Amino acid sequence: MDYMFFRSIAGSPLVRFFVSYDIACQWHIHVWDRLRQYEDETITIDGWGKFVTFLASPPTLRNTDGEAPERGWANANPLACSTKEMGPGSRRDTLDDHFNDANHKKIIALGYMLPKKVENAVAEMVRTRQALDDLEASLGAGAVAEWETMAQAWEKDSAKPNLFATLRKDQHVAQVHAELAAEAAAREAAGKEKVGAVRGDMHITELVGMGLQLEDQQRILVFDVAATGLHPTDGQRRAMIERSSKLHRKIVAWMDLQVKFFPGLGNVREMEDAERARLAETQPIPGVSVSDIKLWMPSAIAAAPGSVARDVPVEDEIHQHEYRLRIGQAEEALHKVRRLLLVRTHVYHLKDEHSRGRSASQYRAAQQALVSLGRVLKCHDWQRTLLELKLDDVRGLPQATFHDPERKKKKGRRRKRQARVERPASWIWTTTGAEYDPADGAAMNEAVQIEWARTRARSHRWKEEVDLLEEEMARVRHFFAWRAAHWREQVGRRALLEGPQLEGETAYALRQAAVQEELSESVAEEWEPLAELVRRGRAGELEESEMVGASEGATGEDGDGGSDEDDKGESTEGEAEDPIPVLPRREIKTTYVDEVLVMEG
Repeated sequence: MDYMFFRSIAGSPLVRFFVSYDIACQWHIHVWDRLRQYEDETITIDGWGKFVTFLASPPTLRNTDGEAPERGWANANPLACSTKEMGPGSRRDTLDDHFNDANHKKIIALGYMLPKKVENAVAEMVRTRQALDDLEASLGAGAVAEWETMAQAWEKDSAKPNLFATLRKDQHVAQVHAELAAEAAAREAAGKEKVGAVRGDMHITELVGMGLQLEDQQRILVFDVAATGLHPTDGQRRAMIERSSKLHRKIVAWMDLQVKFFPGLGNVREMEDAERARLAETQPIPGVSVSDIKLWMPSAIAAAPGSVARDVPVEDEIHQHEYRLRIGQAEEALHKVRRLLLVRTHVYHLKDEHSRGRSASQYRAAQQALVSLGRVLKCHDWQRTLLELKLDDVRGLPQATFHDPERKKKKGRRRKRQARVERPASWIWTTTGAEYDPADGAAMNEAVQIEWARTRARSHRWKEEVDLLEEEMARVRHFFAWRAAHWREQVGRRALLEGPQLEGETAYALRQAAVQEELSESVAEEWEPLAELVRRGRAGELEESEMVGASEGATGEDGDGGSDEDDKGESTEGEAEDPIPVLPRREIKTTYVDEVLVMEG
């Protein structure tokens, strides 16, 4: 990746680059230091006056689809079977033909593709702006002004304080991974690594870490499948099937590596397969869901009944590796639960009586694994801080913690609440070593600050998306008009032509001009209602009758719901997410994909 990136921008006259690599936030670290490792003079980059941005969605870049360049090559992959047998000239011509065809189809599709993007962008602009307004309404004006100043300063200079960053006191999985990798490298350098800790190029710590990641992906898939409801669309069903198949392939590949470290697991899985085959004879739909595949982590082996623990011996050092990773996983998940609950306690209209989010589920899985590992390692220190997380434990702080006189006045319009005994704070706020102290306003402010920064960024990106889509549509219309004029200018340009050839070329040029003019008129008519939709969306004038697709309730960024104990019995008016505005159904006109030939004059 480094070489391809450096080679691509070497010698380019462009001044500003936006890197849409999906993990650019991690990959760009030390990227310029890695450049010095290449001695090839052909990739020497003159950095003077060049600006490279590695952000996924920086200001002014709206919600750009960074995967678009990759799709063209993905569609061209089947050509490899033919092009690998061709010479350089034929290969280039073949690729040019297919890419020209794809570009032409994309131009023709702009007439109905851009309106869909505008409808979606206006809906998201309204929704995210309302979310930002609701959040800021529950905050003090001074805090919002201070954060806005910090955000603008950071957008101009990334060396300034970052509102998206959090000061963490607990461990997290990435930190533990780094520590384990450093320790393993030190042991290998000193020649003290145990025999069997490495199989091929895989270290046992990497295997355990990959297992935790696969567990998380199984958990995420379960929540996402449940979120599609009982009647998913064809697109949702296809996406879930593809994700399940991809995850299944990952798990199978990981199991092949796992059995090299734990040969006894081969027999255990054979017995599992035999039992599933026996049960499949009585099931209407045989097989096992990919999310239900048991990975047999060391903690699961230790907790297994029967002879599994005896047949699959696991060294204490491997248990210790997983123990440290599970501690980091549990603390990271609990950190996210607390942060989301803090935000939901502060922004009272985002609430859910039952939190069944992925973070709580992840914590419970890690805590259950620690029970088994702690018994094997005779280590129980973690039990003081990482308790069992019951459903009732996942609740926000009492509203008294966030006393706000102005907010009390606003709530006067709500129905009078019934008197009840206030419950004490959950253990997740009072446990020793917890990141958030119930009396710590700074911790609450940090959590809300991060949520405000994210909400603000989403709102700004969707506003930019609407602005730039308007500009794109204007440019498309100008392009079609220019293209029509271009074809008319070709009439009579070639000298020494006469007779049928002159007539044929003239007719062809005029036909192409007519096609471009018809496209220009078609999109102008097709897009006419969009201007009013955009205007009303910006002005906040969209009516309820124009909205469809309202969602019930609201959830957090990872599916975690919160609860607001003091808001029970209040009116929930206006608490559902804003519905999505759409245009009236339009008739799709035929295109010229099969008729128009592309030819440069």
